Amino acid sequence: MSWLARHRRLAFAAICTFWTAVVFVGYFFPTLPFISMPWRGEQSFEDTLRREGRKTATRDDFIFLGVDQQSMQLDAVAPEEIAVNRAFELMTERPFPWSREVWVLLLDRLFGAGARLVLFDMMFNNPNDGDPAFRAALDRYHDRVVIGMNIDMLSNKQIVLPNTQLISPPAQTDDRVGFVNYWNDEIDGKLRAARFFTSERQLAGVAPAPGDEIYASMPSRALTKLGRSADIPKDQRDHLFRFSSNDAYPPFPLWEVFLPSLWHANYADGAIFKDKIVIVGGSSQILHDFTVTPMNPAAPGPAVHLQVIAAAEAHEFLRQTPTRVMLGLVLAAGVIGWGVIPFLRRPILSLLSLIAITVVYLAAARLVYDRSGFILATVPVLSTLMLCSVSTLGIDYAIERREKLRTRRTLERYVSKHLVKEILENPGGYFNSLKGSRMPATIL
Repeated sequence: MSWLARHRRLAFAAICTFWTAVVFVGYFFPTLPFISMPWRGEQSFEDTLRREGRKTATRDDFIFLGVDQQSMQLDAVAPEEIAVNRAFELMTERPFPWSREVWVLLLDRLFGAGARLVLFDMMFNNPNDGDPAFRAALDRYHDRVVIGMNIDMLSNKQIVLPNTQLISPPAQTDDRVGFVNYWNDEIDGKLRAARFFTSERQLAGVAPAPGDEIYASMPSRALTKLGRSADIPKDQRDHLFRFSSNDAYPPFPLWEVFLPSLWHANYADGAIFKDKIVIVGGSSQILHDFTVTPMNPAAPGPAVHLQVIAAAEAHEFLRQTPTRVMLGLVLAAGVIGWGVIPFLRRPILSLLSLIAITVVYLAAARLVYDRSGFILATVPVLSTLMLCSVSTLGIDYAIERREKLRTRRTLERYVSKHLVKEILENPGGYFNSLKGSRMPATIL
């Protein structure tokens, strides 16, 4: 302890170097228990920013028509109404998936009401009744409709395309077909990024090369048909995007569109669909079209597509702190943690300074996220600062207590305990009393 007292700054530098090195090791070896906790905590902090920070603005021209449980049962519709309604007849004659003539009737109704674009977030890989009529509708509305294809990651990355009765081969190059996949985080399984293009080489784990056959995503196809192809990232990387709020795109029940009374009451005879982008997809729990995001543990897949399109049009992509900058901030935090205690030398002042630095840094992280979409590395930086500062503050306090105790014992050998207490606890007042004082006096 006496050596620490004589070489305090050197000892504090060694302690801060140790903690900084521990945080560095956690970055390069993320599987190590405990040591990698600051870096795992960074992901949780980023998700908190996504939930609490600014969201992508909700678009009032986006509509989600959901195939809900009521649409599959139709028990809210009277039998006499079903008997005179062709769409309801088709929806009740067999379980979902229905005859594809249902989608023909839907397209005619939506485009007749003035819809701008219709997306189908569903697979049409198996032949079904009504395919010829649906193909004719897809050809008729060629520039205003997009349907889905799937990359089956569980079956050797097999490409699941619309059947040949709907789209002639090669369907993957048709501008009406886009993949509906997102690649979730491998660690926690949450969706945070969107990929707009991919290729067979990339799916096989090989670096993309010129001449690869490129697959476009459903949001990419939609943006192209909307004349916003310049907003699409032209690469095969996953792009972090700013989510919309959870209630941005609630599903409207599909069956209501076909019921005349609700078409008039809820949709103003179709006026609500004028110039709208409509996505049709599953909203029922039994269709399992949900994904885990930082915003929602069960976000409907079609709503996620709309959020990606909205983020791309608004250029609401997020940028993480580059590795070099991030490690530099960790190093700077270690230096600050070493410098605060020895230079301020007052525990309360040092503690207040640390609190102020932490608050300012957190406020800066929130500000740059909201303003520019930049995710400032926070948890590893503040963890390094706190580990270094708390360690040096605790050791400094122990040294001061030991020095004061030793001084007290030495003085008590020669003077009274009360005088020693006064000297140690109020040194300023004691030394002022030794100097004496001048006071005015009146002599009678």
